[in-house]
Amino acid sequence: MYFKIRDELYEVEIVKKLSTRNTYIRVKDDFTIYVTTNLLVSDREIEKLLKKSESSIIKMLEAKKKKEEFTNNFYFLGKKYDIVYTNDGMVTLGNDKVYIDRGVDLDKWYKKEASRLFKERFDYNYQKFSRRIPYPKLVIRKMKTRWGVCNTKDIKVTLNLELIKKDIDCLDYVINHELSHLIEANHSKRFWKVVEENYPKYREIRKVLKDY
Repeated sequence: MYFKIRDELYEVEIVKKLSTRNTYIRVKDDFTIYVTTNLLVSDREIEKLLKKSESSIIKMLEAKKKKEEFTNNFYFLGKKYDIVYTNDGMVTLGNDKVYIDRGVDLDKWYKKEASRLFKERFDYNYQKFSRRIPYPKLVIRKMKTRWGVCNTKDIKVTLNLELIKKDIDCLDYVINHELSHLIEANHSKRFWKVVEENYPKYREIRKVLKDY
């Protein structure tokens, strides 16, 4: 099945299961519209639901396209750089261009930069944190669904390597968010109060990160 949106055809992948009670629509990374529904739901009913949900699907498609554009280009601390390939074995930032050797492992380069910068911002935000908390172990790695994770048992904060591509405000917010979990483990009103104490404009930055 295909579904037309704004003069573009998108493939629709339908999975029907007897155990599935409701119908769910999501957009996959390859822009396929993925529908899971009950075995008894007809394709005609699915078409009607797709038309009814068109505005929501458009939002999901736009979010995926934005993420793809972000992933396929070079960003560093919120700024996009035009890529110029070289053979000098280095990654060099200019004003608006980044000079990258074709053989360089960019993930390793990002990790090296993040190890320095994330530790610096982590220590800065920890020192000014409004509550007394133990100093957590800092881990940096790529994550698909989270910007940060706090393990309250092991006193460990994990930051998503992809934050190196976002504005420094995003990094500071995520650090304060995870540190706040050492006071309140859940996302209760008390938790968000601690976040606001330490990062008053958290709502604005949360919206920026949600758009990714």
